[in-house]
Amino acid sequence: MCPEAVLGVCIYAAACAAVAQPESNRDNQPERLEWLQDAGFGLFVHWSVDSQVGSVISHSLVGASAEYTDWYYNELPKSFTARRWAPDELAELAKLAGAKYVVFTTKHHNGFCMWDTKTTPYNIMNTPCHRDLVRDYVDAIRRQGLGVGIYYSPEDFHWMHENGFEARRKNLPFDPDTHPPFVKLLEDQTRELFTNYGPIDVLFIDGEGAEPVKRVAWQLQPDCLITRGAIPTPEQFIPGDAPEGPWESCFTMGTQWQYKPTHEDYKSGTRVIEMLIETRAKGGALLLNLGPKPDGQLPIEQESRLREIALWMAVNNQAIYNTRPWATTREGDVWFTKSKDGGTVFAFLTKQSDWPRGERREFLLRSVQATAETTVRVLGQSDQVVEYMPDVDAQSRFEQTPEGLSVSIVRAQRLYNDHRWPNPIVLEVSAVQTPDSGGDPR
Repeated sequence: MCPEAVLGVCIYAAACAAVAQPESNRDNQPERLEWLQDAGFGLFVHWSVDSQVGSVISHSLVGASAEYTDWYYNELPKSFTARRWAPDELAELAKLAGAKYVVFTTKHHNGFCMWDTKTTPYNIMNTPCHRDLVRDYVDAIRRQGLGVGIYYSPEDFHWMHENGFEARRKNLPFDPDTHPPFVKLLEDQTRELFTNYGPIDVLFIDGEGAEPVKRVAWQLQPDCLITRGAIPTPEQFIPGDAPEGPWESCFTMGTQWQYKPTHEDYKSGTRVIEMLIETRAKGGALLLNLGPKPDGQLPIEQESRLREIALWMAVNNQAIYNTRPWATTREGDVWFTKSKDGGTVFAFLTKQSDWPRGERREFLLRSVQATAETTVRVLGQSDQVVEYMPDVDAQSRFEQTPEGLSVSIVRAQRLYNDHRWPNPIVLEVSAVQTPDSGGDPR
């Protein structure tokens, strides 16, 4: 790190050390919750020392034999090189894909720290990598102007092993929120993460022992948004009925959080886009996971899906960012969001993969009422021309009927070379009549 950066971190750390809030009245700041609702889409990164063998991250230690545990703690770190770790490439791809923030796993349940910590020798500096991966990540994400998020597990199988406890996640033989030696570890590690790396935008706390982590994090950085540990964070599912207030749903691309070299079953890019649409229609944010290979590169299956999302977001991001739920979440295969001021409705036309380019189709939006100023257009299209089809009228049309707003549109934009486009098309309906309730019924 350059001297100026060191000085900046030191000044920031000193300022943080001077911050103290009363124990009561601590919570996420309203403007930070608003930021999450506006952002709507982030990326998760699960990566640890056991990515080398493609196992479930950390959990193979629970119920493991003494021989396996010894191999895991003493042999695995000797071969973790991360020699192709390129955080700037990851950050650039995240921005291209439309993510507004990234959350990096600094320590999972196994206790392996991906930063240069003074709290335990079980960390990245005692591997052939010998490189502070959290520092790399933070700097790269900031260079792209994205929100810096960290995942931190209070649960620590390595600490338990060193202190004579069997690795487990339930029925711990001590209270992780109050057991003094354990609380000191959590406080010291949280203090390092929240003083050595500048402002942290998002903290995801996964596991028992969250209270000491929250306490120190908010003492040092009151403006940090805590998701898991403070707001609903459904994992691997989208609730049928959305939780009250801001929430975030986290998903794997396949079946495992960490890199899985074999027996993996990836979701299609279309499915991931549909998950993003449903989450936003219900007022949540989607946190989509990546699992780098042990050398630091992304598997091609994950990169390819991010690039498919990138193209879709380039066309349709207006319907994702700074939006809120509409009066109706969905009408059949049509999902809705609205602009924050409520004047514009976005209708996501899903399950239309068989729509030939140049063909006109009609849809009835029952919950939408036009005004004299209403306009309708397909996001990404000029609505003026269809390539190679000069006689096709590409103009979007609409008519208000007693049953709802009838829209007639053409799929005109050519996004793939074979003229097919499997992903949802989005309508922007401006200057609509606001529902009488004035709220966001879900």
